[in-house]
Amino acid sequence: MAKNLEISVLLDFYGEMLTEKQKEMIDYYYNDDLSLSEIADNLGITRQGVRDSIKRAETQLFEMEDHLHMVQRYNEIQDGLEKICEAAAKIADYNSKMVFAFEIDQQVKAIIETAQNLNE
Repeated sequence: MAKNLEISVLLDFYGEMLTEKQKEMIDYYYNDDLSLSEIADNLGITRQGVRDSIKRAETQLFEMEDHLHMVQRYNEIQDGLEKICEAAAKIADYNSKMVFAFEIDQQVKAIIETAQNLNE
């Protein structure tokens, strides 16, 4: 099985919706970089059992994203916040070079601070 970084992201969003065993196995495989054999040895099950569980969990994670779109929406919000910060920086630059209004400067700082706080 080729490892897919997207699974780690999906696990962050939807991991609590998996069974404890599925979550544990997929976490070992993707985040701890253990092999199927290592996971099987640690859990006292077969390598095939680990593989089947991971495959089922991957399918469930992708289905949840297909229905809920939380990762997609998160990425869209991050992009939007970045654009807001860029636009605010341009306004601040224009303000400092052309007119310098204290109120505009304060509002730009508030916009950037709010966007950065939302991005955390």
